[in-house]
Amino acid sequence: MLKNLKKGAVALAFISCFSFSAQGKMIEDVKGNQIEIPNHVERIADLWHANNQIVLLLGGADKLVATTTVIQKNPWFSEVYPNIKKVPALTNGQTIQMEELLQRNPQVTLLSNDNMLTELKQAGLIGVKVSFQDFEGLKKTVRITAEVIGDNAPNIAKEYIKELENNISFVEARTKLIQEKDKPTVLHIADGKNLLKIDGGKSIIGDWINKAGGKNAFPEQANLVEISQEEVVKINPEVIIIGGTNAPEGVEKIKQDPSWQSVSAVKNSRVFVNPTGTFPWDRYSAEEALQVLWAAKLFHPAQFKDVDMVSKAKSFYKKYYHYDLSTENAQQMLKGLPPLK
Repeated sequence: MLKNLKKGAVALAFISCFSFSAQGKMIEDVKGNQIEIPNHVERIADLWHANNQIVLLLGGADKLVATTTVIQKNPWFSEVYPNIKKVPALTNGQTIQMEELLQRNPQVTLLSNDNMLTELKQAGLIGVKVSFQDFEGLKKTVRITAEVIGDNAPNIAKEYIKELENNISFVEARTKLIQEKDKPTVLHIADGKNLLKIDGGKSIIGDWINKAGGKNAFPEQANLVEISQEEVVKINPEVIIIGGTNAPEGVEKIKQDPSWQSVSAVKNSRVFVNPTGTFPWDRYSAEEALQVLWAAKLFHPAQFKDVDMVSKAKSFYKKYYHYDLSTENAQQMLKGLPPLK
């Protein structure tokens, strides 16, 4: 009798294990945590602004059941994927509308905020952390997101990562031949609202500046750091790039502000708007694959005169978003402006 009970227990345990593995799979988040998710995910909440773009690129946008306010306001995202307007925006990046999120019943929630991740777990939801500060982290986040989406997403991820690496290799093959003295010092300003909030070298901004043959004006700083006007004047950057949706206004402010007029970049008319698409190209963006080409051409126009950024942008949008980007709208994008209607 006891022998039969043991056999039954073993059989039951085997069946339970089989059912468990049949229902879920293990994935690893950016911190190396092992997380079980369903084998087939059809309902995804993406509560990190930037990662919504990666979901779109990987063909998973139709699985989104929750997004963010930033993404819903992004004119390029809704131009490429109009249905994003129908997806509830349940976070501003800092807090979650948890009751509404529970009603959306996501199978997996992607996010970058640790406090929000803790809140998710307490509510009984599956959270997967995604974030990055450099190109290697970008590639890891793309792979993780592809695992969550499933279907053909892992194949798209491989193709995208290959293209990203090829673009970086293409740029570095030329910039490594440029002497250090010929690499411009680059000040990257986070957005046009606060011209003294900058992105330093210890960030993905620093990564693409270096790869594109520039030198970050604040190599030891991270991103979104406050500096003083005196520091800018002392460093005297040769190139200034402003990110964010209000970058064009920031460029005009710098041109008109007397305190900036002694800076080399201003004197030589080398103050630029960073391109922006379904997410700003400069930070936390899958469109970093375009950013590194754009920056290299900006810093070293003679060495990269054969790079046509309008053509590159059109090709990228067709390949990954299945969107026909017009020449006029590609030019808008490169100027950091919204699409023409």
